[in-house]
Amino acid sequence: MFAFGTSRRRRAPSLTPMIDVVFLLLVFFMLASRFGTETHVPLMAAAPAGSAPYSGPPRLVDILPDGVRLNGQPLAPGDLAARLSSLTETPGDTIVLRARDGASLQRLVDVVEPLRAAGFTGLALVE
Repeated sequence: MFAFGTSRRRRAPSLTPMIDVVFLLLVFFMLASRFGTETHVPLMAAAPAGSAPYSGPPRLVDILPDGVRLNGQPLAPGDLAARLSSLTETPGDTIVLRARDGASLQRLVDVVEPLRAAGFTGLALVE
């Protein structure tokens, strides 16, 4: 009959080309994606040495998960800058911000950004 000779052992497929492709895809997606934008919100951590003490009417902004209170009175977030401008003499006057009842960091940023856009620079964050 037919004689095919001795059978050879099968070679295992090489995984090197597949690993190369995976690493190339990994590098491509790492370079092509945006991981997020860097933003910062400047806040006063403490009063600098030699600065003037707090003066003027109280300006305490309570930031809640669903609203904002100015000196204990509920207020629409859009009206906050206008009400604070009547309580401050200069844009650098201290405004105390306090996150309450589990308000998220994003909620705090949503309140701080319009205040910074309105020109207020003396924002202080307390617990």
